[in-house]
Amino acid sequence: MPGRDERVVRALVAAHGRTYAEDAGIRLKDTPQPLYRLLVPAHLLSARIRGSIAVATARALHEAGLRDPRRMAGADRQERVDALGRGGYRRYDERTATQPGDAAGLLTDRRGGDLRRLRAEAEGGVPELRRLLQEFPGVGPAGADIFLREVQRVWPETAPCLDAKAPQGAQRLELPRDPDRPAALAGRTEPAVLAAALVRAAVDKDVAEDVLSRAVAGPGALRSLAPPLFPVPSFPGQRDHHAAQ
Repeated sequence: MPGRDERVVRALVAAHGRTYAEDAGIRLKDTPQPLYRLLVPAHLLSARIRGSIAVATARALHEAGLRDPRRMAGADRQERVDALGRGGYRRYDERTATQPGDAAGLLTDRRGGDLRRLRAEAEGGVPELRRLLQEFPGVGPAGADIFLREVQRVWPETAPCLDAKAPQGAQRLELPRDPDRPAALAGRTEPAVLAAALVRAAVDKDVAEDVLSRAVAGPGALRSLAPPLFPVPSFPGQRDHHAAQ
């Protein structure tokens, strides 16, 4: 029978193992548009707002047609404000309305709208990637780490990437905080999926409590993990505060 820590990791991944890119409706590929779409929620998720609002706002910007850097940079302020409002992002200021356009303009001007050029500039160096990402207005250390955590699915040189929130999730689940240990317990689980699941446990105590109760319940509960405690609606509603740390 699996040990306690292994049961916890299995329950965590089975019930809450989805990336924030998936929540935002992004089919992540190593091509310009999906990579740019990932940069948008990474920027929004680093703000002190609910993760569900950040994800919904990223979807709203996409549905407003602002789905690539040229369109985002070319949109006027009111278009972005309207999309922010539809996503539930109410407490915006002037920077919130202008930073996505400024970041998109910078990406277009310096790298032809293609984040793969930024990857090439970094030459496989994660610290350099992190530095270059922070050149974009509004993308600080937390936003850069969120992007790297998610992009490791298609940029394998960044894996395994567990940002500062992941060890907090491990601690809440009473797992070893050593990043190698949860990864070993997760077996073939993708690092991006494990990292996102640990972050969900860090930012939402209900997720942690759900996982622990399932793990304690034993193998029968592990076989009946779907659907998760919090189903994903069209605009996902995780009750979290994915704040910059």
